[in-house]
Amino acid sequence: MANREQTAPAAGPALGFSSDNIAGASPEVIEALAACSVGQARPYGADELTARVERKFSELFEREVDVLLVPTGTAANALSLAALTPPWGSVLCHPDSHVNNDECGAPEFFTGGAKLVAVGGPAAKMDIDALRAAARTKVGDVHSTQPSCVSMTQATEVGSLYTLDEIAAIGKECETSGLRLHMDGSRFANALVALGCTPAEMTWKAGVDVLSFGATKNGVPAAEAIVLFDRSVAREMAFRRKRAGHLFSKMRFLSAQIDAYLGDDLWLRNARQANAMAQRLVQGLRQVTCIEVRGEPQANILFCRFPAELIEALLAQGFVFYHDRWGPGVVRLVTSFATTAADVDHLLDSVRRIVGGLSLSGAAESENRAR
Repeated sequence: MANREQTAPAAGPALGFSSDNIAGASPEVIEALAACSVGQARPYGADELTARVERKFSELFEREVDVLLVPTGTAANALSLAALTPPWGSVLCHPDSHVNNDECGAPEFFTGGAKLVAVGGPAAKMDIDALRAAARTKVGDVHSTQPSCVSMTQATEVGSLYTLDEIAAIGKECETSGLRLHMDGSRFANALVALGCTPAEMTWKAGVDVLSFGATKNGVPAAEAIVLFDRSVAREMAFRRKRAGHLFSKMRFLSAQIDAYLGDDLWLRNARQANAMAQRLVQGLRQVTCIEVRGEPQANILFCRFPAELIEALLAQGFVFYHDRWGPGVVRLVTSFATTAADVDHLLDSVRRIVGGLSLSGAAESENRAR
């Protein structure tokens, strides 16, 4: 039989909108990983590439900082909170925050048993008055955990953003109450480009002590950074990282990822793409009468209410997204750096065709049931 040339079929539009974690990695980062594999380098972060990454962070934040690289956001958050909170302390955070819901007890484990205390507020942001009350509750009472740290998520789990004034207000309250301030920045870049500010303005200038600088949701395979503005905890953090099993012997492979991520503003370009595709999706969905876009999405996450028939039809066509976790008919859609205009338009075209095939009374009835 004659050999036939195999031609891979052209890839169609991506159907996944469940999370920015499902995207791959930026080619620049993969190339950097391959390049750093050539030759030899000193282990455990003593290599020149890691030193260069540390210098880049100091330049980025306009001051000297200490940086510890880890492979996951859970490690970055849990180790940061452990360095800021004693075992008898409490971490004040929003009930919808990632540290409160999605870390499998890692913050409590690494702090040695500190308690997470939920502080509510609209749009997944802590209300400053509620935070002030929680920060001053049972202070000095030996029968109660002591407020020790505040952890805020930027951008939040619903795609909203703390404004610079809101961050500064929380930072001021932490200073007044003697608390440390941690920022969970798993989508730090998305928040930064949406606010149009500098990294310094969104962190230490507003009172942040420690930042979990996220990268894996924005084009990096497996690397995050703990950025210490309060450098007094650097020595302790180094031991905590080692004890937790997150000190890589071949640290240059983590450093190569972050070095490429920060190079040529790749991290900002990726975040702008993700945010822009979310806005494209919002604008298109708002033109469909039976769909309600909830709130004002600011980053790369949006929540909508879909008729049940629309959800079922989209899933049958292969689209992937979370639904009904936040109420009947409520859908979460997430875009990433890899999401293209063609991906978004394909989803919108599918939505329009499905809705157009439904009777107006049926669509309205579905929406009423969802409510």
